[in-house]
Amino acid sequence: MAKITAEPPETDRILDTPFDTALGDRYLVYALSTITARSLPDLRDGLKPVHRRLLWAMRLLKLDPSQGYKKCARVVGDVIGKYHPHGDQSVYDALVRLAQDFALRYPLVDGQGNFGNIDGDNAAAMRYTEARLTAAASELMDGLDEASVAFRTTYNGEEEEPEVFPGLFPNLLANGSSGIAVGMATSIPPHNAAEILDAALALLADPDLPGAALMQWVKGPDFPTGGVCVEPAASIAESYATGRGSFRLRARWRKEDLGQGTWRIIIEEIPYQVVKGKLIEALAELVTEKKLPILGDIDDESDARIRIIIEPRSRNVDPDVLMESLFKLTDLEVRASLNMNVLDHGRPGVLSLKQVIAKWLVHQREVLIARSQYRLDKIDARLDILGGLLIAYLNLDEVIRIIREEDDAKASLIATFELTATQAEAILNMRLRSLRKLEEMEITKENKALTAESRGLRALIASPAQQTERLARDLAALRQLYGPDTVLGQRRTTITTAPNVKLLSIEDMMDKEPLTIITSAKGWVRALKGHADLAAGDAVKFKEGDGPGFAFHAHTTDKIIVAASDGRFYTLGADKLPGGRGFGEPLRLMIDLGEGVEIITMMAWRPETKLLVAASDGRGFIVESADILAETRKGRQVLNPKDKAKLAIVRVLAPDEDMIAVIGENRKLLVFGCDELPVMGRGQGVALQKYKDGGLSDARGFVMAEGLSWAMGGTTARTRTESDLSFWKGARGSAGRLPPTGFPRDNRFG
Repeated sequence: MAKITAEPPETDRILDTPFDTALGDRYLVYALSTITARSLPDLRDGLKPVHRRLLWAMRLLKLDPSQGYKKCARVVGDVIGKYHPHGDQSVYDALVRLAQDFALRYPLVDGQGNFGNIDGDNAAAMRYTEARLTAAASELMDGLDEASVAFRTTYNGEEEEPEVFPGLFPNLLANGSSGIAVGMATSIPPHNAAEILDAALALLADPDLPGAALMQWVKGPDFPTGGVCVEPAASIAESYATGRGSFRLRARWRKEDLGQGTWRIIIEEIPYQVVKGKLIEALAELVTEKKLPILGDIDDESDARIRIIIEPRSRNVDPDVLMESLFKLTDLEVRASLNMNVLDHGRPGVLSLKQVIAKWLVHQREVLIARSQYRLDKIDARLDILGGLLIAYLNLDEVIRIIREEDDAKASLIATFELTATQAEAILNMRLRSLRKLEEMEITKENKALTAESRGLRALIASPAQQTERLARDLAALRQLYGPDTVLGQRRTTITTAPNVKLLSIEDMMDKEPLTIITSAKGWVRALKGHADLAAGDAVKFKEGDGPGFAFHAHTTDKIIVAASDGRFYTLGADKLPGGRGFGEPLRLMIDLGEGVEIITMMAWRPETKLLVAASDGRGFIVESADILAETRKGRQVLNPKDKAKLAIVRVLAPDEDMIAVIGENRKLLVFGCDELPVMGRGQGVALQKYKDGGLSDARGFVMAEGLSWAMGGTTARTRTESDLSFWKGARGSAGRLPPTGFPRDNRFG
């Protein structure tokens, strides 16, 4: 009876390993798998494993360019069943991209059916679409049957697949690649195959050629969707020298005259990897939101070709200014990154353009030697057989006798004529019709030709110079197929420099129209057309229980500043304010005003000015006008009031004002120099005046030589000016003295 051994207990199979070590080891395995088997392309054929397996499976299905199509579902099924054990949708997505002429400069799959479009629509399901290989894919796989590259077993050990493709087509640079691995990424834009082959030929002739010299052939990227690359030549050269950089890519456009001075812009090509549907949405938003005042309307008339219509707001708009503005605001201009991070015999690294081409040429030389050796082995085997057949023809009668009379004819032939087993087997397998004289002549002719070819192959394998010559001839022949005079080989992306066009600000693009900004006491704002008489307050109506707040003149191009009691400043566009009909809209709908926060002042913003800001506790400072602009609804914190203090004063200082006058609730007046106040962008400020009780009532700037003026009140609008202010002049932070006789009882300068 057989002895049954007990299973070891579970505890014996537990490894006592530090958690960080176990986690690090497993994450490293995952990272390496992602880098080498998923995200980075191989330098030699420019493919990731999923793409290589797709093309290999299609080749085994005999989906050559001259053959018919087969369902993509059949291709995907073979790939995930034999070579790539991943999800069918991810594999199908990779297949679809290989067939999209707007995604690949030289598509490797010829698709039939709906394979998506540049609008961003997805491809049809794989059961509806069909595919076959393109000529470029065939050239990329040329030589697979000639032992030119190594093969490996598939994940289940049942099949074999090539580790890399041997073909001459420079797929890595021609079609580019992109991917994100663990801790690294790659981004290689497409290039013109003819230019890459020209550079390869030059480097083949002179391996010491400097990398910068390759720029006379490789002008820059050549995207499948065309466009205009406006990156400076020096920047392009630097990117290729380091393997890292980026390229500014713009849409291609032209101006179309419509007669009588009117015109429109036709966009015929959009940047690479920009989804046209989203681009149209972005352009339409500019029109509806009036973010670009000189833009009139847009229309998409695209079919198989891109045709986007851009209409200006008026015929007086400069088309270059309009397009430069659109390039800045939309994806009509993008940056295509360059990060030539590739796998060089399984090791990732960022290479320069010269290094990529040079290493690719090394691979092609190895393939050439391997294919030549394979052919030489085949020739040697054939010559061995032909040698035996010639011996048979020279001794035909004896050969026939041995075959007829000897029990072991093969052994007798080997012994009699000193043949190899292979030669003897070939003689025994000859047909009777092969015994004619004509066949003997054909064998002699074939033997002579193969002997000459064998001699040439041996010389090729032994001579690097001959290998270089052969490679140059093959590359030149391939270049003829993708030359600039062919439909597929024509350069699509223009390399040029950006025009020197001065961009206008949004305010400069707008029509400057006068407005009167009215804000009620409860914060309802409206903009009346024209400059109304601000003194005629009765002409403006307010809601019941509401009344006048702020009123001032502005223009549609102005920015409106709103200062709140918590020290935050908000910015609104005058053209965005509601019209004069009705009572307007609450400011709280336009800005994020805090609960219980009051509006202190509203004014039109003016550049290159200074403002005096002060809190109710008498602390303040001077701020530049540029430092109060806010870009969001949340505003910008300028003054930080202490404790229960609030922002109380916001005054614009004239350029020639050299003094500050401050009066407190205790009716004490103080005058000091502007240079005693710091210029700050944000903060609590410094003490303007010292108080025992109460706080700040008012503050303003003035010119010492002109004296301090204040309104007398009443309906006469009279003012009074005090010229001699030496009695009230003191150091900043002093208590001050009682104001001159006749100073307003409300403690306001007016």
